[in-house]
Amino acid sequence: MRNSFPSASASVSAPAPAPASGGGSARSAAPPAVGPRAVAGKVMFSLVALFTAVSPYVADWNHTHVLNPLWPAHARFHNGQTMAMGTLLGLATLYFAWRRRGDAGSNLRAAITFAGLYWVSQAAAILYPGAAYFDPQFDTPDMYIAGLPVQAVIEIVALALIAGAAFLSRPAPASGSPAGSN
Repeated sequence: MRNSFPSASASVSAPAPAPASGGGSARSAAPPAVGPRAVAGKVMFSLVALFTAVSPYVADWNHTHVLNPLWPAHARFHNGQTMAMGTLLGLATLYFAWRRRGDAGSNLRAAITFAGLYWVSQAAAILYPGAAYFDPQFDTPDMYIAGLPVQAVIEIVALALIAGAAFLSRPAPASGSPAGSN
């Protein structure tokens, strides 16, 4: 609902620009059309978001993590926290990737941030003292791809998809402004 009271700045603000179609008010104008390139970027964000939301459960709800009898209760607590965080970040990524309200650039930055947080934090986890990619009993050759732990490969792929999605989804520069000014 719009406030019907004039604001103190109403007399000093510039009038809203007319929509490009030449008629109607700026308030009733439809959101700008989304081109195929931007849709491809949104689809890429969506793939990363769905993978981020679901993959922790697929990877961890088994004998190596959640059902591992050697894990103490507090380790399971943090594993649950990590899995839930993946789901929430995936949902936030989907929301901002497809959001039609608000500033397109802000929505894109939010989608990039939410999409990347899980994967950047997972990549940084190996830097903590005593951290290992695998518990010794599960450290087998099939857990490596081209010599890299499977987690590192997944992180690289996810972050590359996010970069590609960001490139494809970036808003077009305003007409009359140089392409590199954003």
